[in-house]
Amino acid sequence: MNLLLRLAIASGFVALSFGARADSSSIESRTEPLRAPDAASGRRIFAATGGCTCHSNYPGEAEDAPLLAGGRALATPFGVYYSTNITGDPETGIGGWSDEDFIRAMKEGLSPAGEHYFPVFPYTSFSGLSVRDLLDLRAYLASLPSIRRANRPPGAPFPFSWRAAIFGWKLMNFTPVTMETNADESNAWNRGHYLVEAAAHCGECHTPRTMTGGLDRSMTLAGSRQGPEGELAPNITPHEATGIGSWSRVDLVWYLETGLKPDGDDTQGLMSEVIEHGYSNLPGEDLEAIATYLATVPAIENRVKGN
Repeated sequence: MNLLLRLAIASGFVALSFGARADSSSIESRTEPLRAPDAASGRRIFAATGGCTCHSNYPGEAEDAPLLAGGRALATPFGVYYSTNITGDPETGIGGWSDEDFIRAMKEGLSPAGEHYFPVFPYTSFSGLSVRDLLDLRAYLASLPSIRRANRPPGAPFPFSWRAAIFGWKLMNFTPVTMETNADESNAWNRGHYLVEAAAHCGECHTPRTMTGGLDRSMTLAGSRQGPEGELAPNITPHEATGIGSWSRVDLVWYLETGLKPDGDDTQGLMSEVIEHGYSNLPGEDLEAIATYLATVPAIENRVKGN
C-alpha cells in the first residue's frame, strides 16, 4: 500500500478515534429462549468456523502447535498481528471471561475491559451468530485443554497498533450482521446463509477489501489477491468462467469434506487447514446447505490467479 495513502488512512482513524472510549455496556439483551449450553452443539459451530485455525500456530509449529493457544502471525497490509490464546487458561486465555464477555467479543469486537479488537479477528461476521450458538461454542471451548501462553503485541506501526484507532475503523466499516429467516427460501438455503455469512465467515477471506481494510460489498465472495496470510483467495461465486459456477453441488460438498477439487487437485494453505480441522467435521446437511446457498449468490466476474 502506498505510504501516503496509509498515512491518510491513519490520520482519519486518529481523527475519528480521538477521545473515544468504548462503551462495554452496549451488549444486546438476551431475547432468545435459552437452555443450558451444549458443548456438543458448540463443537458443530466450532467446525463451521473452520476450527478457529488462526488461533493455532500450524505454520510455525506444525501439528505440534498447542491447540488454540495463539501466537500465529497474521500478515496484513497494515502490519503483522498475532492471534490470541482462546483456551481456558484464566490468565493468558479466556478462562476468566463471563458469558457476557464472550458474547460481546464475538458480536462487538470488544474485550472484557472494553478495548477494541483488531479486525483480523472476524467479529464483523461472527456478530451474526446467535446468542445460543455462542454459548454452546463457549461451552465447547471450555471442554478443551487449557494452555498457558502469553499473547503477543502486534508488529504494526502506529496508529495501526493502537486499539483506540479501531473505533474509527468500526465507524467506517463495521455494521453488525443481522441474520433473518427468508420465508421464500428453503430451510437448507437459510441454514447455508447463516453458515456462509456468519459462522464460516467466508467473506472475510474471499471478498476483496477497500483501502481502509473493510470488505468491498460490491464484490462479495468474488475472490481476493490479498487474502489471509498473503495467499490468494479464489472467486467462490457461481460465475462460470472465473468462479465455481462449473462445480456441481456434489463437487462442492466433496471439496469441503476432503479438500479435493473437481479436477483432482488438492487445496493448499489456510483453506486446507480449515477443511481438515473444521469443515470436514460438519454433518452432511450443513455441507449441503453451504452448497445450496453459494449456488444462489450473485455471480461476479473476477479472475483471481489460481482460480
